[in-house]
Amino acid sequence: MGKFFTNMLDHHKAFIEKQKMFFVASAPLNPGGHVNLSPKGMDSFRIFSANKVAYMDITGSGNETSAHILENGRITFMFCAFDGPPLILRLYGKGYAVLPGDADWPELSSHFTLMMSTRQIIVADIDMVQTSCGFGVPYYEYLGERDQAYKWAANKGLDGLETYKAEKNLVSLDGLPTALAKV
Repeated sequence: MGKFFTNMLDHHKAFIEKQKMFFVASAPLNPGGHVNLSPKGMDSFRIFSANKVAYMDITGSGNETSAHILENGRITFMFCAFDGPPLILRLYGKGYAVLPGDADWPELSSHFTLMMSTRQIIVADIDMVQTSCGFGVPYYEYLGERDQAYKWAANKGLDGLETYKAEKNLVSLDGLPTALAKV
């Protein structure tokens, strides 16, 4: 049932662009380390070419993806059809973080509506695309975006967000440094 491709085809891109949510997975090299899987939304995913994607990452309780891709680059994205015909689409590749102040930031960030809590943009060079049936994925109705992330960031303020990142986002659960630790 699964099919593999070396790059995203036009119909893959069209499917991705319709999705309101995606998932990001990463893992450390240490087999005893913690695998990370995070849901993402907020119109934060962009396709730049058949083999390059990025998403705007906002400040959160951890920063596992950043640590894992800094250590080994491995990243996987998954999109599921929650309405319409069933489909699961995965993008496999090598990722890296671009931070405010990096040379690539001005051009890359111009493709997103930045938020007060934007901490980095995760970019990935995709080397494999996989589609599978998605027959077991249930139907869900999209009702809108949550506003808690906006309110939380506004309540913290810019200084509070920087303090929070320094306390919670510099190392992974397994003690690996994140891209923010290098700033």
